[in-house]
Amino acid sequence: MIEPFTMPFMGRALAEMVLLAAICGPVSVFVFARRLSFVSDALTHTVFPGVVIGFLAAGLEGVFAGALGAAVITALVLTALTRRGRVSDDAATAVLLTAMFSVGVLLVSRRSSYTADLTSFLFGRLLTVTPRQMAETAMLAVVVLVALLIGARALLFRTFDPAGAAAAGFRIGRLDLWLNLVVALVVVAGVRAVGTILVVALLIVPAAAARMVTDRLAVMAVAGTVLIAAAGYAGLLVSWTASVRFGVALTSASSVVLLLVAAYLLVIPVRVLRSRRHPAPGPRERDSAHELVG
Repeated sequence: MIEPFTMPFMGRALAEMVLLAAICGPVSVFVFARRLSFVSDALTHTVFPGVVIGFLAAGLEGVFAGALGAAVITALVLTALTRRGRVSDDAATAVLLTAMFSVGVLLVSRRSSYTADLTSFLFGRLLTVTPRQMAETAMLAVVVLVALLIGARALLFRTFDPAGAAAAGFRIGRLDLWLNLVVALVVVAGVRAVGTILVVALLIVPAAAARMVTDRLAVMAVAGTVLIAAAGYAGLLVSWTASVRFGVALTSASSVVLLLVAAYLLVIPVRVLRSRRHPAPGPRERDSAHELVG
């Protein structure tokens, strides 16, 4: 249970998953509460052209800066398009997703020699995480957690009572940009470890699974964090065991995501039982939000 993680690359992979758990757990609650699953999925794809441009400009060392730039641009454009309801969220997200991902694919197709390397950023290379990448993830984790700590109350107020938040003097557009930037930073943090496609699972599944067992947002955040860390450990262990002992090649990132989905499926009966015992009250997200907003 412990021996595989004495290997340096396995230890770094587990540490990377713990760092991602620390930020994906809390952020997934906001994604779930704001129904931003599609936006999160779009962000994981819109960073792809930034990844490609960064790779073409400076190799692997330029991927982080490229992905970060594309993520920030996406958050700014998405907030601008949806401000004051000029364009629906779904329409703006779909336009950005298709446009930016197509740009990335076009760039890759023109440089066939890079295709194999860039494919790894779609599906991740968790076992090849370097100390520098861990340091970059840790830096982003600090930024994300500080941003959530500063803006949590206002973001929750806007989530459950946007009219009330506007009446109280909060700038709704700024709060939307704040959350979009936070989600974008999480995507950048996880893009190289679990890939632009699989990172969306870390932003959606934890809160969805935690919602099956609790209605309190703070508990959902903690449960989601623990779930990601546990799935990271178990996924790495399963991948190691399958490859070393049985000769079956299993990618670590895919194993982690599949275990997250399995955990979600396993807790569905818990929600069914809770609904049968308490059919009348229903969801209590609004009450939880008011308690946190104070």
